[in-house]
Parts: sequence; structure tokens; C-alpha cells
Amino acid sequence: MIEGDRYCIDVLTQLLAVKAALKQVEDEILKDHISHCVANAILSGTDEARNEKIDELLDMLARSR
Repeated sequence: MIEGDRYCIDVLTQLLAVKAALKQVEDEILKDHISHCVANAILSGTDEARNEKIDELLDMLARSR
């Protein structure tokens, strides 16, 4: 679009749409990770597995800010 010299607002609109789509994918992956990986670590009964998954999740959330 930029090479085609499209109107700036059109380019920005497309960028917003891409960001929204990526956010939806991110939300689904995070939901799946919590539902499976984190839940399985908690149910495993080992403090090490639980703490590892919690630390991973907190680190990822901190990086996403």
C-alpha cells in the first residue's frame, strides 16, 4: 500500500486491522496455554512445575506491556 502511494488513513486502517487480528490470536494462544500447560503444571502436584509455568506466564505478560 505504501509503495502504491495509498492514502495514509487507508494504510493506518489496515495496520489497525492487522494489530486487532494478531491480538485475537494472542488471546486464544494465551487462553489455551493457561487452560492446558499451566493447569497441567498445577495439577502435577510439583512445586517446581507449577512455579516454572507461573514464572513463564508472568515474564511473558511483563514483556507484552
